[in-house]
Amino acid sequence: MKIAVLGGGGTGQALAAAFANSGHSVTLGIRAPIGDSLTMPRPQGKPLADWTKDTGIAVVTLQDAAAGAEVIVNATLATGSIEALTTAGVDKMSGVIVIDVANPVDFSKPFPHPNLPAYSGDTSLGEQIQAAFPLARVVKAFNTLGVQVMVDPGLIGEPHDLFVAANDAQAKAVVMDLARSLGWTRLQDMGDIKGARAMEMFILIWLQIMSVTNGSLHNLHVAQA
Repeated sequence: MKIAVLGGGGTGQALAAAFANSGHSVTLGIRAPIGDSLTMPRPQGKPLADWTKDTGIAVVTLQDAAAGAEVIVNATLATGSIEALTTAGVDKMSGVIVIDVANPVDFSKPFPHPNLPAYSGDTSLGEQIQAAFPLARVVKAFNTLGVQVMVDPGLIGEPHDLFVAANDAQAKAVVMDLARSLGWTRLQDMGDIKGARAMEMFILIWLQIMSVTNGSLHNLHVAQA
């Protein structure tokens, strides 16, 4: 599949490389003009000049990355996600699958961080992206765990789950298949895009566990009778 990953931080870098290694055609799109931005340090990732040299994946503008993509991964900061997707042209892309991996955590507040009020309560970032881009098929996924496990679930030696929510069943199935290509075997269907509310709240539990264990290799497992 042709996949565009939007966002040049650690999450975007990891997912782009993982999907490319699974045989997909991948580009990475960033907001900033190409050039000096390639050498800037990236949160939890490499400067993009080093990353693209290592992976062979092109770093282009948001618009160029999204052009012709079958799947677009939103790995941008939550506060700028709708703006980034608009810049990429998603509002004109009928049927495109948008995988929203962003979390609206307010890191400006002291720990334990809350979610941003604009994406809390009876709404979520995933829902707001779907409302902003009604022609797209938004799937919330990959947002409930750390980036290392996101792309390599085998790092945890016990059963653990990846959660997926979307209005469109076919889009959800495509994203589940993409997850399987990264090694995921336990996939939990969270229903329609309103399931993003619970999924975006779970990351706060994940962060709390990280704070008391000083580690990031943990995830949730749902045990059912």
